[in-house]
Amino acid sequence: MHWHFTFRQQPLKTLYIIYTLFLVLSKLPYWTLISLPRAWRPRRNWSLGRSVTLSVLRTIVDMVYATGLFIGEDAEKSAKSADKLGFVWVEPLSPELIKGEIASLAAANKTVSVRVYGFWYGKDVGSGSHGGKARPNEKVLYHFHGGGYVMGSASPNGQSGSALADYVRECSGVVERGFFLNYRLSSAAPFQPENPFPAAVIDALAGYKYLIDTLGFKPTNVIVSGDSAGGHLAFTLVRYLVREAISELPPPGATVLFSPTVDWACTHDAKPGSSMTRNVRCDVVQPILHSGYTARGLCGSLGADSVETNAWISPASLSLDTRGLFTNFTPTLILAGGAEQTLDPIKTLYDRLQADNDAAKIKYTEFPEASHDFVMMTYHEPEKTEGAKEVARWLETVYGK
Repeated sequence: MHWHFTFRQQPLKTLYIIYTLFLVLSKLPYWTLISLPRAWRPRRNWSLGRSVTLSVLRTIVDMVYATGLFIGEDAEKSAKSADKLGFVWVEPLSPELIKGEIASLAAANKTVSVRVYGFWYGKDVGSGSHGGKARPNEKVLYHFHGGGYVMGSASPNGQSGSALADYVRECSGVVERGFFLNYRLSSAAPFQPENPFPAAVIDALAGYKYLIDTLGFKPTNVIVSGDSAGGHLAFTLVRYLVREAISELPPPGATVLFSPTVDWACTHDAKPGSSMTRNVRCDVVQPILHSGYTARGLCGSLGADSVETNAWISPASLSLDTRGLFTNFTPTLILAGGAEQTLDPIKTLYDRLQADNDAAKIKYTEFPEASHDFVMMTYHEPEKTEGAKEVARWLETVYGK
């Protein structure tokens, strides 16, 4: 669409943001009115509040992609409140830990490991003793936030902070704390291109090494998880650890994927009745995918077709034959919403994981009335809480609680 980033320059950017705020306020009565009859709502079973909230969110996402208002995190500012926020630095990787195809992609995109950071949630945060050594047989969540690889943060002060805290609390029967990494965000033209693939994967690997080497967690006691783009990152990290069989960094004990975005080339869109089309009124992610911005940011110096033909970038691409690529995977739980636009690619990934592994190890749970990344949306109840509880129940079966 031609309007993407049209208003990125000042003063048009500020004017468009102000316009959007007035637009939302002026249209609230209209959105409420047209959502009063259930037949007019995006889904008949949705509440009035959810229907109106979706209209607001869609308008805000459109504004973000019209102006380029991508909000990240100020690491130095967060570091000054380390005890309050559970902030820690993660040191760069040794180059020898970056191997195989990921090393080749890193070389092509001139990507190296750098110092990154993350946030602890749960036990000991606020006491000044967060990020302590692992206790005997302690399990830990290791999570990656969403945001299309171009925005978002795991900070407790961020948009998803309360949902992330709820996620850890719901899993308290298995874990007492979780580590949430802020990986490098990508960008592309018309902005300064930065941090192409596999920058985020290298950061994720550094965070994993921090948990294993620095804090002493057993790899089998680490639960790698992620939502939306972070779900793709979680999947990619685990695939890398399995594929490369690094002796000092064995694969984790379990993987949890919330609405993973796994077809950045949008190859499913051409299918008749695709979820991108049939769920267009129920979700907000179309600009994120159809702008092509994330795809360009991830590809960097790689060929433009890499987003469609590289299984590391789009593991659910219909242009790929992935048989044998996803073998020996950890026990994995995938959560998706029946109302999300990325549903079809998620199901494709599930089918491919089942085909390459013992089907009993790969579980898929779909919440029929849920939109994309519902577990991280505070307004999306009861599915938000039910999704987190589903993870907790599954982890208890994995770890024999």
